[in-house]
Amino acid sequence: MFKTSLTIEWGDCDEAGIVFYPNYFYWFDCAFQRLLRSRGLSQRELRRRFHAVTPIVKADAEFKAPARYDDELEIEVAISAEGERRFRAGYHLRSNDTTIAVGYELRAFARIAADGTLRGGPVDPQFLALLASG
Repeated sequence: MFKTSLTIEWGDCDEAGIVFYPNYFYWFDCAFQRLLRSRGLSQRELRRRFHAVTPIVKADAEFKAPARYDDELEIEVAISAEGERRFRAGYHLRSNDTTIAVGYELRAFARIAADGTLRGGPVDPQFLALLASG
């Protein structure tokens, strides 16, 4: 399990000061990128070390309570295998011990071929172990 947090800014909100829903999907990806970096990876390092990228093939969220301007949002990320070629990044967002949203991204593991094209392949077990550790 990986945890990170952010403060909700005015630009994240509508005129009523409530978070505009597409921002949650942006924060899911930001939390995933922070998880990568916490494990010594980045998009560049992922490409160098594993010759792969992890495109999102499906994403979903369920909104439980509103988040507002100036709220501190805590994001938990849990990684799990989802078949041979995909993995799931599950997200739980809280503010002041209240669940704000839960969601996930289903990501593919796509290898970068010598000619630059992408080809789906099995998720590298070392990569998955890195993300699931800690």
